[in-house]
Amino acid sequence: MLFAPAAALQVAAADGGVASRLDSMQYLNEVVVERRSTSRDAVIPEQRLGGKKLESLNALSVADAIRYFSGAQIKDYGGVGGIKSIDIRSMGTNHVGVFYDGLQLGNAQNGQIDLGKFSLDNIEEISMYNGQKSNIFQPAKDFGAAGTIYLRTRQPRFAEGRRTHVKLTMRTGSFGLANPSLLVEQKLSDRVTANVSAEYTYATGRYRFRYRKVFSDGTLAWDTTATRRNGDIRSLRVEAALFGRLDDGKWNLKAYLYDSDKGIPGAIVNNVWKNSQRQWDCNFFVQGHLQKHLGKRYRFQVNAKYARDYMRYLNPDTTLMYIDNRFWQQELYVATAHNYAIVPDVWDANLSVDYQWNSLDASLRDFACPTRHSAWAALATAAQLGRLKVQASVLGTFVSDRALALAASGSSRRRSTSRHEWTPAAFVSYRAVASERNVLNLRAFAKRSFRMPTFNDLYYTDLGNASLRPEKVNQYDLGLQYTFASGNSHALFHGFNLSADGYYNHVTDKIIAVPKGNGQYRWMMMNLGQVRIWGADATAQANFRLPGDVYVDARLAYTYQLARDFSDPTDVADEAGTYKGQIAYIPRHSGSAVLHGAWRSIDLNYSFIYVGERYDNSSNIRANYVQPWYTHDISAGYSLRLGTVKLKAQLEVNNLLGQQYEVIRNYPMPGRNYRLTLSMEI
Repeated sequence: MLFAPAAALQVAAADGGVASRLDSMQYLNEVVVERRSTSRDAVIPEQRLGGKKLESLNALSVADAIRYFSGAQIKDYGGVGGIKSIDIRSMGTNHVGVFYDGLQLGNAQNGQIDLGKFSLDNIEEISMYNGQKSNIFQPAKDFGAAGTIYLRTRQPRFAEGRRTHVKLTMRTGSFGLANPSLLVEQKLSDRVTANVSAEYTYATGRYRFRYRKVFSDGTLAWDTTATRRNGDIRSLRVEAALFGRLDDGKWNLKAYLYDSDKGIPGAIVNNVWKNSQRQWDCNFFVQGHLQKHLGKRYRFQVNAKYARDYMRYLNPDTTLMYIDNRFWQQELYVATAHNYAIVPDVWDANLSVDYQWNSLDASLRDFACPTRHSAWAALATAAQLGRLKVQASVLGTFVSDRALALAASGSSRRRSTSRHEWTPAAFVSYRAVASERNVLNLRAFAKRSFRMPTFNDLYYTDLGNASLRPEKVNQYDLGLQYTFASGNSHALFHGFNLSADGYYNHVTDKIIAVPKGNGQYRWMMMNLGQVRIWGADATAQANFRLPGDVYVDARLAYTYQLARDFSDPTDVADEAGTYKGQIAYIPRHSGSAVLHGAWRSIDLNYSFIYVGERYDNSSNIRANYVQPWYTHDISAGYSLRLGTVKLKAQLEVNNLLGQQYEVIRNYPMPGRNYRLTLSMEI
């Protein structure tokens, strides 16, 4: 057995390529371990879950796994099919870029990516970066987000002498869950491989919950038990991909389809326990990537993508308003990046240029039917001077919109608007201690970023405001990372890793909805918000080898966030004022713990998540108070190999203590629930 810190080692594959980049401290069986020089792509290290650690978590979707990262908050509306979006360091969901195999997932309509749509069944690794990915050889668009999530799907791997690999998985459990999936990997030649992944999800979404409300004076309003309804889901995901190797290069081509029909259970308010709204989604994209070295100093990459999304929303409740709206989005994206080693292994420069076209059509009356042309140009450089590593970049973003504008006469005309922004960033890392067993890195970064108003913000009928300015963020971070490796494979304590950061984020021109006119029933989007965020993140990992070949690894994550609303200094006239209040749904304290143990063919996993008290409004009064919540999850797995067939069974118990809680007010989450997973690999 060998132990290796993730930042220092790579595992060499049989064909001479790099088989995988380790995501944490791991135990390896009879591999060739190569030490590499500290790379310039880790000035600001990421948080990462992958391999066995990701597989052992009690997680069904990508959103479930991301909850274990420090600094990340998941907005979860409950159930298997409930919408799940991410907020990094309190800057807002729209400031998070989500990348799928290197290309960003888009939603020009509202800017939010529902992470509940992405199953872990075909995900090999999840990485989260604050600021941006610390690798200048990337598309220009990657430099733009304030925080990024990278989802890397599984790439084909084959045992010695085999050309085909098949994995069958079946999950079942609470809420009527039936979740079969199939993965087929094929080696087409020595340089080309392919895989096809398909998954079907069905769930009734029904679960019992206790609903209790107490008035501000402390008297009990009600305390009842009910069943969550209209949370059913039927979804199909199909992916197909080709992977190829070139002389000094590689390429891949991927097609993705997701089709779903689900109920929207809605909020529990005014004694309404059941809603009838439904949503249909059909998301399709095809994307490709080419990367190649030309000589020892120059390399380039090209990315391309076409996406088409359809969404239908139905509200058949005529007592409010009958709604049956359909939306169609299209996206075309092309990007190229060029990297040149000015001084090999010391100083690099990179130039990236991207172009994207988006359109949105809808069945709404007098809809603006907007189109958007976006271009990005980024110039970046990275240098390593002994123990000091620096990166700097500047990104230019150029956006041009065209939309129908309704004239007073009732006629419509095309209206064009253009915007451009320049956003710099600088990152620095210094290795203060570098011994055989101990490594201490100090790091800092400053970055300016922004997010464009979405089509809904600008053009949604009777709500949009075409004069909105981009929402801007200034980020500042100071942190450290300490790694200890025992260097003795027989030692009880194998290694330890600690990462901690303090940060300050300032959000200006925040886009918020405000009342339009004298009534509270009509709203308009405005640039009125300002948020100041002080925070700290810490993550610690440790690995142990106990007597009897028992391996244990533990991971702790903690986040402190003081995210205050400075939008309106006059809004302090009474106790319901919002000035300097903690913004909605951001806890001061949150954290997670994961403990994993393995003995021979048995895996045991325990995980704990805590989210502190919050408010559902920047007015931090008792009426807006949301209680803290926590969950304990456990799982046990057993693997068995019969010749070339590998069998595995895993039983999970989630929310072990059956706590009744809400992530979003009036959206009750499930109590204790179970899941059984059976898989077979050939």
